[in-house]
Amino acid sequence: MLRYFTFALLVCLLAPHTFAVQSVKKRKAQPSAKSAKANSRALPLVTRSAQPKAARVLRPRPIVGNFDPTAGDNVDGDDLAVRRAAVDALGAYNGTVVVVDPQTGRILTIVNQKTAFESGFTPCSTIKLVTAFAALNEGLVERDTPLHLTRRITLDLSAALAHSNNPYFKILGDKLGYERVVHYARLFGLGEKAGWQIPGERPGLLPDAPPPYGGVGMMTAFGEGIQLTPLELAALVSAIANGGTLYHLQYPKSQPEVDHFVPRVKRRLNVAQWIGDVKVGMRGAVDFGTAHRAGYDPSEPILGKTGTCHDSRALNHLGWFGSFNDVERHSLVVVVLTGGWRINGPIAAGVAGSIYKQLSQDKFFASSKILSTQVCCTR
Repeated sequence: MLRYFTFALLVCLLAPHTFAVQSVKKRKAQPSAKSAKANSRALPLVTRSAQPKAARVLRPRPIVGNFDPTAGDNVDGDDLAVRRAAVDALGAYNGTVVVVDPQTGRILTIVNQKTAFESGFTPCSTIKLVTAFAALNEGLVERDTPLHLTRRITLDLSAALAHSNNPYFKILGDKLGYERVVHYARLFGLGEKAGWQIPGERPGLLPDAPPPYGGVGMMTAFGEGIQLTPLELAALVSAIANGGTLYHLQYPKSQPEVDHFVPRVKRRLNVAQWIGDVKVGMRGAVDFGTAHRAGYDPSEPILGKTGTCHDSRALNHLGWFGSFNDVERHSLVVVVLTGGWRINGPIAAGVAGSIYKQLSQDKFFASSKILSTQVCCTR
Protein backbone atom coordinates (compact mmCIF):
# COMPACT_ATOMS: atom_id res chain seq x y z
CA MET A 1 0.00 0.00 0.00
CA LEU A 2 2.79 2.37 0.87
CA ARG A 3 4.42 1.49 -2.46
CA TYR A 4 1.29 2.54 -4.46
CA PHE A 5 0.94 5.73 -2.45
CA THR A 6 4.57 6.67 -3.13
CA PHE A 7 4.15 6.01 -6.88
CA ALA A 8 1.00 8.19 -7.11
CA LEU A 9 2.74 10.99 -5.25
CA LEU A 10 5.66 10.91 -7.72
CA VAL A 11 3.26 11.08 -10.74
CA CYS A 12 1.52 14.15 -9.32
CA LEU A 13 4.79 15.92 -8.69
CA LEU A 14 6.34 15.14 -12.11
CA ALA A 15 3.32 15.76 -14.38
CA PRO A 16 3.40 19.60 -14.27
CA HIS A 17 7.08 19.58 -15.10
CA THR A 18 6.47 17.24 -18.04
CA PHE A 19 3.78 19.48 -19.58
CA ALA A 20 5.95 22.53 -18.95
CA VAL A 21 8.75 21.01 -20.99
CA GLN A 22 6.35 20.22 -23.83
CA SER A 23 4.95 23.72 -23.88
CA VAL A 24 8.43 25.22 -23.94
CA LYS A 25 9.26 23.07 -26.96
CA LYS A 26 6.13 24.29 -28.71
CA ARG A 27 7.01 27.92 -28.03
CA LYS A 28 10.48 27.38 -29.41
CA ALA A 29 9.01 25.92 -32.59
CA GLN A 30 7.02 29.13 -33.23
CA PRO A 31 8.78 32.45 -33.97
CA SER A 32 8.39 35.26 -31.54
CA ALA A 33 6.51 38.41 -32.48
CA LYS A 34 9.80 40.21 -32.98
CA SER A 35 11.28 37.50 -35.22
CA ALA A 36 8.01 37.23 -37.16
CA LYS A 37 8.16 40.93 -37.84
CA ALA A 38 11.74 40.58 -39.04
CA ASN A 39 10.82 37.68 -41.29
CA SER A 40 7.92 39.62 -42.77
CA ARG A 41 10.35 42.29 -43.90
CA ALA A 42 12.24 39.68 -45.88
CA LEU A 43 9.15 38.70 -47.89
CA PRO A 44 9.00 40.46 -51.27
CA LEU A 45 6.25 43.09 -51.48
CA VAL A 46 3.58 41.25 -49.50
CA THR A 47 3.12 39.59 -46.11
CA ARG A 48 2.55 35.86 -45.80
CA SER A 49 -1.15 36.30 -45.22
CA ALA A 50 -1.49 38.54 -48.28
CA GLN A 51 0.42 36.30 -50.68
CA PRO A 52 -2.53 34.30 -52.08
CA LYS A 53 -4.41 37.48 -52.99
CA ALA A 54 -1.36 39.06 -54.64
CA ALA A 55 -0.68 35.89 -56.61
CA ARG A 56 -4.19 35.94 -58.06
CA VAL A 57 -3.76 39.56 -59.15
CA LEU A 58 -0.47 38.81 -60.91
CA ARG A 59 -1.95 35.95 -62.95
CA PRO A 60 -4.67 37.43 -65.16
CA ARG A 61 -6.95 34.85 -66.70
CA PRO A 62 -7.52 34.67 -70.43
CA ILE A 63 -11.03 34.15 -71.72
CA VAL A 64 -11.01 30.42 -72.34
CA GLY A 65 -13.52 27.75 -73.11
CA ASN A 66 -15.25 27.54 -76.47
CA PHE A 67 -13.94 30.89 -77.74
CA ASP A 68 -11.92 30.56 -80.94
CA PRO A 69 -10.42 33.84 -82.21
CA THR A 70 -9.73 32.31 -85.63
CA ALA A 71 -13.29 31.14 -86.32
CA GLY A 72 -14.54 32.40 -89.67
CA ASP A 73 -11.24 33.95 -90.74
CA ASN A 74 -10.29 33.89 -94.41
CA VAL A 75 -6.53 33.38 -94.56
CA ASP A 76 -6.13 33.33 -98.35
CA GLY A 77 -3.29 35.72 -99.14
CA ASP A 78 -1.98 35.90 -95.57
CA ASP A 79 1.71 35.64 -94.79
CA LEU A 80 1.52 32.30 -93.03
CA ALA A 81 4.63 32.75 -90.90
CA VAL A 82 3.18 35.96 -89.50
CA ARG A 83 -0.26 34.46 -89.03
CA ARG A 84 1.08 31.42 -87.22
CA ALA A 85 2.97 33.64 -84.78
CA ALA A 86 -0.10 35.84 -84.23
CA VAL A 87 -2.44 32.89 -83.63
CA ASP A 88 -0.02 31.28 -81.18
CA ALA A 89 0.50 34.52 -79.26
CA LEU A 90 -3.18 35.45 -78.97
CA GLY A 91 -4.07 31.95 -77.83
CA ALA A 92 -7.51 31.87 -76.24
CA TYR A 93 -7.65 35.55 -75.36
CA ASN A 94 -10.80 37.28 -76.54
CA GLY A 95 -9.30 39.74 -78.96
CA THR A 96 -7.86 40.49 -82.36
CA VAL A 97 -4.43 40.98 -83.91
CA VAL A 98 -3.63 43.06 -87.00
CA VAL A 99 -0.16 42.90 -88.58
CA VAL A 100 0.81 45.37 -91.31
CA ASP A 101 3.85 46.13 -93.45
CA PRO A 102 4.31 49.85 -92.63
CA GLN A 103 6.29 50.53 -95.81
CA THR A 104 3.43 49.50 -98.11
CA GLY A 105 0.21 49.34 -96.11
CA ARG A 106 -0.24 45.67 -96.89
CA ILE A 107 -2.07 43.71 -94.20
CA LEU A 108 -0.11 40.50 -93.61
CA THR A 109 -2.67 38.87 -91.35
CA ILE A 110 -5.71 39.57 -89.19
CA VAL A 111 -6.67 37.16 -86.42
CA ASN A 112 -10.34 37.43 -85.48
CA GLN A 113 -11.35 39.41 -88.56
CA LYS A 114 -14.93 39.94 -87.42
CA THR A 115 -13.79 41.99 -84.42
CA ALA A 116 -11.18 43.87 -86.42
CA PHE A 117 -13.73 44.97 -89.03
CA GLU A 118 -16.45 45.99 -86.57
CA SER A 119 -17.16 49.57 -85.61
CA GLY A 120 -14.63 50.92 -83.17
CA PHE A 121 -13.91 50.65 -79.49
CA THR A 122 -12.75 53.21 -76.94
CA PRO A 123 -9.07 53.79 -77.80
CA CYS A 124 -8.08 54.21 -74.15
CA SER A 125 -4.55 55.63 -73.84
CA THR A 126 -3.53 54.89 -77.44
CA ILE A 127 -5.17 58.26 -78.22
CA LYS A 128 -2.20 59.86 -76.46
CA LEU A 129 -0.20 59.39 -79.68
CA VAL A 130 -2.52 61.80 -81.51
CA THR A 131 -2.47 64.20 -78.55
CA ALA A 132 1.33 64.20 -78.54
CA PHE A 133 1.61 65.09 -82.23
CA ALA A 134 -1.05 67.77 -81.90
CA ALA A 135 0.68 69.40 -78.92
CA LEU A 136 4.11 69.27 -80.59
CA ASN A 137 2.85 70.69 -83.89
CA GLU A 138 0.92 73.46 -82.13
CA GLY A 139 3.98 74.46 -80.14
CA LEU A 140 2.45 73.74 -76.75
CA VAL A 141 5.38 71.57 -75.66
CA GLU A 142 8.67 70.18 -76.84
CA ARG A 143 9.88 66.69 -76.06
CA ASP A 144 11.79 67.76 -72.95
CA THR A 145 9.50 70.59 -71.80
CA PRO A 146 8.70 70.03 -68.10
CA LEU A 147 4.98 70.24 -67.45
CA HIS A 148 3.88 70.82 -63.86
CA LEU A 149 1.26 68.30 -62.80
CA THR A 150 1.38 69.19 -59.12
CA ARG A 151 3.50 71.51 -57.02
CA ARG A 152 6.18 68.81 -56.74
CA ILE A 153 5.68 66.64 -59.81
CA THR A 154 6.73 67.53 -63.36
CA LEU A 155 6.96 65.36 -66.47
CA ASP A 156 8.15 65.80 -70.02
CA LEU A 157 6.52 64.27 -73.07
CA SER A 158 8.81 61.25 -73.29
CA ALA A 159 8.19 60.16 -69.71
CA ALA A 160 4.46 60.88 -69.99
CA LEU A 161 4.18 58.62 -73.02
CA ALA A 162 6.31 55.89 -71.50
CA HIS A 163 4.26 55.80 -68.30
CA SER A 164 0.95 56.75 -69.95
CA ASN A 165 0.36 59.61 -67.54
CA ASN A 166 -3.28 60.68 -67.69
CA PRO A 167 -3.04 64.11 -65.96
CA TYR A 168 -0.30 65.17 -68.40
CA PHE A 169 -2.39 64.47 -71.48
CA LYS A 170 -5.52 65.86 -69.91
CA ILE A 171 -3.72 69.19 -69.47
CA LEU A 172 -2.61 69.11 -73.12
CA GLY A 173 -6.16 68.36 -74.25
CA ASP A 174 -7.60 71.27 -72.28
CA LYS A 175 -5.01 73.56 -73.89
CA LEU A 176 -5.65 72.22 -77.40
CA GLY A 177 -9.42 72.43 -77.30
CA TYR A 178 -12.00 70.28 -79.03
CA GLU A 179 -11.61 71.65 -82.58
CA ARG A 180 -7.87 71.12 -82.78
CA VAL A 181 -8.06 67.66 -81.21
CA VAL A 182 -10.63 66.50 -83.77
CA HIS A 183 -8.63 68.07 -86.59
CA TYR A 184 -5.52 66.05 -85.76
CA ALA A 185 -7.52 62.91 -85.13
CA ARG A 186 -9.01 63.15 -88.63
CA LEU A 187 -5.56 63.89 -90.04
CA PHE A 188 -4.35 60.54 -88.71
CA GLY A 189 -7.33 58.70 -90.15
CA LEU A 190 -9.65 58.38 -87.16
CA GLY A 191 -13.35 58.40 -87.97
CA GLU A 192 -12.88 56.94 -91.47
CA LYS A 193 -12.19 53.55 -92.99
CA ALA A 194 -8.52 52.62 -92.85
CA GLY A 195 -8.78 49.88 -95.47
CA TRP A 196 -9.14 49.98 -99.22
CA GLN A 197 -12.25 48.08 -100.33
CA ILE A 198 -12.10 45.59 -97.47
CA PRO A 199 -15.48 43.82 -97.29
CA GLY A 200 -17.20 44.25 -93.95
CA GLU A 201 -14.98 47.03 -92.63
CA ARG A 202 -16.71 49.80 -90.69
CA PRO A 203 -15.16 53.12 -89.73
CA GLY A 204 -14.61 54.36 -86.22
CA LEU A 205 -16.28 57.46 -84.82
CA LEU A 206 -15.29 60.91 -83.62
CA PRO A 207 -17.71 62.71 -81.27
CA ASP A 208 -19.67 65.79 -82.29
CA ALA A 209 -18.85 67.50 -79.00
CA PRO A 210 -16.55 67.05 -76.00
CA PRO A 211 -17.61 64.48 -73.38
CA PRO A 212 -20.11 65.99 -70.91
CA TYR A 213 -17.99 64.85 -67.97
CA GLY A 214 -14.32 65.80 -68.03
CA GLY A 215 -14.40 67.72 -71.30
CA VAL A 216 -11.69 67.54 -73.94
CA GLY A 217 -9.16 66.27 -71.43
CA MET A 218 -11.07 63.00 -71.20
CA MET A 219 -10.80 62.63 -74.98
CA THR A 220 -7.05 63.24 -75.09
CA ALA A 221 -6.13 61.12 -72.06
CA PHE A 222 -8.63 58.24 -72.17
CA GLY A 223 -10.20 58.46 -75.64
CA GLU A 224 -13.63 59.11 -74.12
CA GLY A 225 -16.28 59.57 -76.83
CA ILE A 226 -14.03 58.22 -79.60
CA GLN A 227 -14.42 54.85 -81.30
CA LEU A 228 -11.22 53.47 -82.80
CA THR A 229 -10.87 50.35 -84.95
CA PRO A 230 -7.80 48.10 -84.87
CA LEU A 231 -7.24 48.90 -88.54
CA GLU A 232 -7.27 52.65 -87.86
CA LEU A 233 -4.66 52.23 -85.14
CA ALA A 234 -2.56 50.05 -87.45
CA ALA A 235 -2.61 52.74 -90.12
CA LEU A 236 -1.74 55.46 -87.59
CA VAL A 237 1.20 53.51 -86.14
CA SER A 238 2.38 52.64 -89.67
CA ALA A 239 2.57 56.35 -90.45
CA ILE A 240 4.81 56.85 -87.41
CA ALA A 241 6.97 53.86 -88.36
CA ASN A 242 7.51 54.91 -92.00
CA GLY A 243 8.11 58.61 -91.44
CA GLY A 244 4.70 60.15 -92.07
CA THR A 245 2.88 58.34 -94.90
CA LEU A 246 -0.69 57.29 -94.15
CA TYR A 247 -1.52 54.37 -96.43
CA HIS A 248 -4.83 52.84 -97.37
CA LEU A 249 -4.49 49.43 -95.78
CA GLN A 250 -4.96 46.67 -98.36
CA TYR A 251 -5.70 43.03 -97.61
CA PRO A 252 -4.86 40.84 -100.64
CA LYS A 253 -6.77 37.56 -100.64
CA SER A 254 -4.95 35.53 -103.29
CA GLN A 255 -1.46 34.93 -104.60
CA PRO A 256 -2.07 36.96 -107.79
CA GLU A 257 -3.20 39.91 -105.66
CA VAL A 258 -0.03 39.56 -103.60
CA ASP A 259 2.15 39.37 -106.70
CA HIS A 260 0.60 42.53 -108.18
CA PHE A 261 0.30 44.48 -104.95
CA VAL A 262 0.59 48.26 -105.39
CA PRO A 263 0.66 50.57 -102.34
CA ARG A 264 -2.02 53.28 -102.14
CA VAL A 265 -1.18 56.49 -100.33
CA LYS A 266 -4.04 58.18 -98.52
CA ARG A 267 -2.06 61.30 -97.57
CA ARG A 268 1.35 62.52 -96.50
CA LEU A 269 1.42 63.83 -92.95
CA ASN A 270 3.53 66.87 -92.18
CA VAL A 271 4.75 65.41 -88.90
CA ALA A 272 8.19 64.07 -89.82
CA GLN A 273 9.95 66.60 -87.60
CA TRP A 274 8.04 65.34 -84.54
CA ILE A 275 8.23 61.60 -85.14
CA GLY A 276 11.61 61.26 -83.44
CA ASP A 277 10.27 62.95 -80.31
CA VAL A 278 7.27 60.64 -80.11
CA LYS A 279 9.38 57.56 -80.82
CA VAL A 280 11.50 58.26 -77.74
CA GLY A 281 8.41 57.95 -75.55
CA MET A 282 7.20 54.85 -77.40
CA ARG A 283 10.59 53.21 -76.94
CA GLY A 284 10.54 54.14 -73.27
CA ALA A 285 7.14 52.47 -72.86
CA VAL A 286 8.72 49.14 -73.82
CA ASP A 287 12.09 49.64 -72.14
CA PHE A 288 10.80 50.72 -68.73
CA GLY A 289 7.15 51.76 -68.95
CA THR A 290 3.69 50.30 -69.37
CA ALA A 291 4.65 48.05 -72.31
CA HIS A 292 7.69 46.37 -70.78
CA ARG A 293 6.19 42.91 -71.43
CA ALA A 294 6.70 43.44 -75.16
CA GLY A 295 10.48 43.66 -75.02
CA TYR A 296 12.61 40.59 -75.66
CA ASP A 297 15.92 41.69 -77.26
CA PRO A 298 17.57 45.16 -77.14
CA SER A 299 19.08 44.53 -80.56
CA GLU A 300 15.55 44.31 -82.02
CA PRO A 301 13.83 47.19 -80.24
CA ILE A 302 10.05 47.53 -80.13
CA LEU A 303 8.24 50.84 -79.83
CA GLY A 304 4.62 51.10 -78.80
CA LYS A 305 1.76 52.57 -76.82
CA THR A 306 -0.54 50.71 -74.47
CA GLY A 307 -4.15 51.48 -73.62
CA THR A 308 -6.29 50.28 -70.71
CA CYS A 309 -9.86 51.30 -69.92
CA HIS A 310 -13.46 50.19 -69.60
CA ASP A 311 -15.55 50.43 -72.74
CA SER A 312 -19.09 51.29 -71.64
CA ARG A 313 -20.50 50.42 -75.08
CA ALA A 314 -18.84 47.00 -75.18
CA LEU A 315 -19.42 46.52 -71.42
CA ASN A 316 -15.90 45.19 -71.10
CA HIS A 317 -12.36 46.01 -70.02
CA LEU A 318 -10.04 46.66 -72.96
CA GLY A 319 -6.33 46.25 -73.44
CA TRP A 320 -4.71 47.86 -76.49
CA PHE A 321 -1.19 47.87 -77.85
CA GLY A 322 -0.09 49.59 -81.05
CA SER A 323 3.53 48.92 -81.94
CA PHE A 324 6.29 48.52 -84.50
CA ASN A 325 9.79 47.09 -84.38
CA ASP A 326 12.86 49.08 -85.35
CA VAL A 327 14.78 46.59 -87.49
CA GLU A 328 16.49 46.90 -90.84
CA ARG A 329 14.49 44.27 -92.71
CA HIS A 330 10.83 43.28 -92.65
CA SER A 331 9.74 45.84 -90.08
CA LEU A 332 6.19 45.17 -88.90
CA VAL A 333 3.35 47.00 -87.22
CA VAL A 334 1.49 44.85 -84.71
CA VAL A 335 -1.78 45.99 -83.14
CA VAL A 336 -3.40 43.92 -80.41
CA LEU A 337 -6.83 44.50 -78.90
CA THR A 338 -7.97 42.26 -76.04
CA GLY A 339 -11.11 42.37 -73.93
CA GLY A 340 -12.36 40.69 -70.80
CA TRP A 341 -11.94 40.31 -67.06
CA ARG A 342 -8.61 41.65 -65.73
CA ILE A 343 -7.50 42.59 -69.23
CA ASN A 344 -5.23 45.60 -69.73
CA GLY A 345 -2.68 47.16 -72.05
CA PRO A 346 0.33 45.33 -70.59
CA ILE A 347 -1.35 42.01 -71.44
CA ALA A 348 -1.86 43.17 -75.03
CA ALA A 349 1.80 44.25 -75.10
CA GLY A 350 2.81 40.77 -73.98
CA VAL A 351 0.85 39.23 -76.86
CA ALA A 352 2.59 41.51 -79.35
CA GLY A 353 5.98 40.79 -77.81
CA SER A 354 5.39 37.07 -78.28
CA ILE A 355 4.67 37.65 -81.97
CA TYR A 356 7.88 39.60 -82.53
CA LYS A 357 9.90 37.07 -80.53
CA GLN A 358 8.58 34.04 -82.42
CA LEU A 359 9.20 35.70 -85.79
CA SER A 360 12.71 36.64 -84.68
CA GLN A 361 13.41 33.05 -83.69
CA ASP A 362 12.15 31.99 -87.13
CA LYS A 363 14.69 34.44 -88.70
CA PHE A 364 11.84 36.47 -90.23
CA PHE A 365 13.65 39.78 -89.70
CA ALA A 366 17.02 38.54 -90.90
CA SER A 367 16.44 36.52 -94.06
CA SER A 368 14.37 36.48 -97.20
CA LYS A 369 10.91 35.13 -96.58
CA ILE A 370 8.82 33.04 -98.94
CA LEU A 371 5.12 33.77 -98.94
CA SER A 372 2.78 30.82 -98.89
CA THR A 373 -1.01 30.97 -99.08
CA GLN A 374 -1.91 27.40 -98.20
CA VAL A 375 -4.52 26.86 -95.51
CA CYS A 376 -3.05 27.66 -92.15
CA CYS A 377 -3.56 28.47 -88.57
CA THR A 378 -7.16 27.81 -87.69
CA ARG A 379 -8.26 26.10 -84.52
